[in-house]
Amino acid sequence: MKTGCIPIEQMQNRGYAEARRTRKKQAVRILPLQYKWCVARLPVSPTVDAHGPTYGLPSEGMVQKLDQKLPVANEYLLLSGGVREGVVDLDLDELNVYARGTDYDMDFTLLVPALKLHDRNQPVTLDMRHSALCHSWLSLRLFDEGTISKWKDCCTIVDHINGATNYFFSPTKVADWFYDSISIVLSEIQKKPQRGMPKVEKVEKNGTIISIILGVGSSRMLYDIVPVVSFKGWPAVAQSWLMENHFWDGKITEEEVISGFYLVPACSYKGKKDNEWRLSFARSEVQLKKCISSSLMQAYQACKAIIIKLLSRPKAISPYHLRSMMLWACDRLPANYLAQEDYAAHFLLGLIDDLQHCLVNKMCPNYFIPQCNMLEHLSEETVMLHARKLSSVRSDPAEHLRTAIEHVKAANRLTLELQRRGSTTSIPSPQSDGGDPNQPDDRLAKKLQQLVTENPGKSISVFINPDDVTRPHFRIDDKFF
Repeated sequence: MKTGCIPIEQMQNRGYAEARRTRKKQAVRILPLQYKWCVARLPVSPTVDAHGPTYGLPSEGMVQKLDQKLPVANEYLLLSGGVREGVVDLDLDELNVYARGTDYDMDFTLLVPALKLHDRNQPVTLDMRHSALCHSWLSLRLFDEGTISKWKDCCTIVDHINGATNYFFSPTKVADWFYDSISIVLSEIQKKPQRGMPKVEKVEKNGTIISIILGVGSSRMLYDIVPVVSFKGWPAVAQSWLMENHFWDGKITEEEVISGFYLVPACSYKGKKDNEWRLSFARSEVQLKKCISSSLMQAYQACKAIIIKLLSRPKAISPYHLRSMMLWACDRLPANYLAQEDYAAHFLLGLIDDLQHCLVNKMCPNYFIPQCNMLEHLSEETVMLHARKLSSVRSDPAEHLRTAIEHVKAANRLTLELQRRGSTTSIPSPQSDGGDPNQPDDRLAKKLQQLVTENPGKSISVFINPDDVTRPHFRIDDKFF
């Protein structure tokens, strides 16, 4: 029977393989029952595209007003799920540990363009001479003098022999500026609270990411804010990927897939943190998720819930690696097989097999730039440690899934208990002006979560006037709410 990935029988002797097949059959019988129960409880990560500041996080428009650095007409990408959930390819080593239920109830990632390079009709060529694959330095020579003047304090400077000065956009300096600016804006908000404004519970800088937890009614919303550089078009280094056959061919257009990409503030393991950015195809991944079957997405969510805890120390495998493996599996396997509605258990076993195969071979190609191996930096010791852990999962996947479900149930119970206490104590928010401050906030927070959950893969725009942040307007595709 297919598991969707690397057959385990090829890696074991015949006697041991027979025992593994028996256990697999048992797991396949058990897992579908587990899935019916757990899918509604495991956190799902639909993805939305937000243009403009989002409700609950009104500070972006105010940051732009602070020193005019951010583009006036900016476009934000809002992703359901925090950076720790693997929605963007960023390094997790420097992030503080937050737990759903204990620290937050809903989590999002917001990509905020510090610079935009749009309206280009040819492949985008980046300066990769100093970087590893999938990474690049960014010279401000691509921009006008006004942009250079605004951002040169966030650059590293390289003087050439001919006397010319080159300004390289620095991810670490941009992140520092962004954190300082957001802190100033949030401090001003707290000095002059407005009705309907959320309560700022925590603001932290985690490497190049700014994490904000907002109290919105009885809910706590975690935003991981990532300063990025936004490009229209497609990078030249990924041109060959477009020449291959893919699972999404005929389902969505190439124009939808290659509408743009980002540089995110992350460097390679041997790169210079002050200069090196990482290519991100988050916008393309929004489109590709539309073409993935619900049963495979269920398997991905279940596998992610298992490995986040199991493989967290030492840091080696992130949920983004698992997402890349899933996309490769979509390209490799027949479409009619992946469309099977009751094959979630098979797909889970297959993803675990793929993950173990990638670890043992220390090879996980980036889906968009296959020549970039995302695991080549791992030590043999780390690889074998995680491979042994995965072997234990593969021998009894149902038990590990039950454990993951119990963790989610515990987080949900804690969230409900905290919300119950908040509703019974009715402590006024320090940022409210009396009356019933929680109710309107809570309705809007729930409305946002409902829109995200019910419209996976659709374009959801959120327009907010920075001078009146209490009145958001939602647009889903061409419909307004």
